[in-house]
Amino acid sequence: MTDLTQALLPSDLRAPFGNYAHGMLLHCPQRIVFTSGQLGISKDGAIAPDITAQTQMCFHNIERILAAADMTAANIVHLRAFVTQREFFAPYMRVRDDFLHNRQVASTLLIVNGFTLPEFLVEIEATAVSL
Repeated sequence: MTDLTQALLPSDLRAPFGNYAHGMLLHCPQRIVFTSGQLGISKDGAIAPDITAQTQMCFHNIERILAAADMTAANIVHLRAFVTQREFFAPYMRVRDDFLHNRQVASTLLIVNGFTLPEFLVEIEATAVSL
């Protein structure tokens, strides 16, 4: 780490599964946060039961990471999401649009074979900028 970067590890989120931060804050003239992929898991390790609840938990976790950098969903400029089934597109998009209050951002959504545990259905990364 340099003086220009700061790891974001909010205490109200479950610790990362490995040697990574939940997000990184860059101090340029702008402040930029890149989150690691967030899963539908709570701080206590509970995994949400379905795609809608997991997506909501992912965005809740992203919200907490952004709050650690004094940012909100309004600062998001890009989302990258991964789902395990094509049928999950619509529920993911509904939760995403609600979370962003229908504000448009750059967005990527991919179908993947799976995640570290078969219970996980979605993973979401965010990039946020504060001027």
